[in-house]
Amino acid sequence: TPLRWNHFLVVGKFSLLYATCCKINLSTCPSVSVFILCAVVVQGMSKERMLEIRQQNCFPMTMKVTFYKKPVFIHQGHMQWLWDVDGKRYLDLFAGVATVSVGHSHPKVTAAAERQLKRLWHTTNIYVYPTLHEYCEKLASNLPEPLKVVYLTNSGSEANDLAVMLARLHTGNFDIITFRGSYHGGSPQSTGLVSNHSYKYPVASSLGCTNTMCPDVFRGIWGGSHCRDSPVQTIRECSCAQGHCMAKDQYISQLRETFATSVPSRIAAFFGEPIQGVGGAVQYPKNYLKEAFELVRERGGLCIADEVQTGFGRTGSHMWGFQSHGVIPDIVTMAKGIANGFPMGAIVTTPEIAASFNKAVHFNTFGGNPVASAIASSVLDTVKEDGLQKNSLDVGTHLMTELAKLRDKYEIIGDVRGKGLMIGVEMVKDKASRDPLSPEVMSEIFEDVKDMGVLIGKGGIYGQTFRIKPPMCVTMDDADFFVAVFNKAVHNCMERRVR
Repeated sequence: TPLRWNHFLVVGKFSLLYATCCKINLSTCPSVSVFILCAVVVQGMSKERMLEIRQQNCFPMTMKVTFYKKPVFIHQGHMQWLWDVDGKRYLDLFAGVATVSVGHSHPKVTAAAERQLKRLWHTTNIYVYPTLHEYCEKLASNLPEPLKVVYLTNSGSEANDLAVMLARLHTGNFDIITFRGSYHGGSPQSTGLVSNHSYKYPVASSLGCTNTMCPDVFRGIWGGSHCRDSPVQTIRECSCAQGHCMAKDQYISQLRETFATSVPSRIAAFFGEPIQGVGGAVQYPKNYLKEAFELVRERGGLCIADEVQTGFGRTGSHMWGFQSHGVIPDIVTMAKGIANGFPMGAIVTTPEIAASFNKAVHFNTFGGNPVASAIASSVLDTVKEDGLQKNSLDVGTHLMTELAKLRDKYEIIGDVRGKGLMIGVEMVKDKASRDPLSPEVMSEIFEDVKDMGVLIGKGGIYGQTFRIKPPMCVTMDDADFFVAVFNKAVHNCMERRVR
């Protein structure tokens, strides 16, 4: 009732006053910050009215992608936590699709945004302004040579579109190769790169895109227990000699087959996510990308790393996912975590390749907007100052190790994989067949986890993989809480199957 909420708000304001007077750091004192955030939940539009508008005034696709049978009505966030309009708290382990990198409403990033909003909201790069150039220099300093030239966009789809055009302009070739199961965006051109039927429309998309076999060592034809760079390996048996992966050799043979049968002798580019995101946190055999890049360059193509989900320290061991593979791409695309959820994307490439873009004029009105640049700059600082890359490695390794124990416990958990806080849990009917768990059973577990207070994602070609990609500020306690919740949800599922 209004009376109850008004009382709650008054208590919340006193709590905030107490925290301020005592100089309590809310980001490190959840017992106070949680209460304050719950207390500021306000009355607004009813859930029924929001759904009515969603159905009548929003594009139908909005309803199609709405998670859960009973949707979550998000009102506020703080670090790794979200609250709905009723004040219920959720541990956010999906981060708005791997987008909130340093934490919801992170105080440092929020302060940077506020400072810039008071100074200048918008101008474009037809003018020279400090925040754009300060950020471009800072971003480039976080990449290896010769990747030093930056172009800012508003999204990963825009960045990948631009990378395709740049590769074709620079090489004079047309054909692009991507992995099966890949996802590179939702624009008309980037959907041509995508290899997942759920994101394909019966209309012409970008021509000249060819998909090659994804070197998936769990679901693919070849794979074993020593293939991937991950704290947790697949349960498939492996007879490879030490330091030599037969699965890698077989998948490279398939790439050679693609070159021999499906594309011209000269190509424009090869696109690869260091770890597939929407595809279900799929990892490749060690050294696969290194050999693949060599084959692509022999055919005149550029090597493009799509770091939209893996970048900015999420994989833990490195700032960028491609570094784990021992390669340096010709172009790197990025978005999502780049600005902690503020719309932004980028490509970074070499001076030589960037010069090929001068054959006409390209202009992005909002790319490098002052507020976006200020936020993105603060994100880079925060990743370092808060030690979030190391936290991703430590918490992610712990979480995967604990999830692997559940894999060994339950027949329907087929695989646990990933690096840092880029984690996938693939669900199966049984370990022998590796057939995907049905969408209905996946939804039961998904809903159960949500009802117990944790938000995760789903992915994979068949929607059979739970995706765990939280803000990088999550703690060991958060990881243990999720493991307990997931254990209970899977246990409930198994009990229903027995009945």
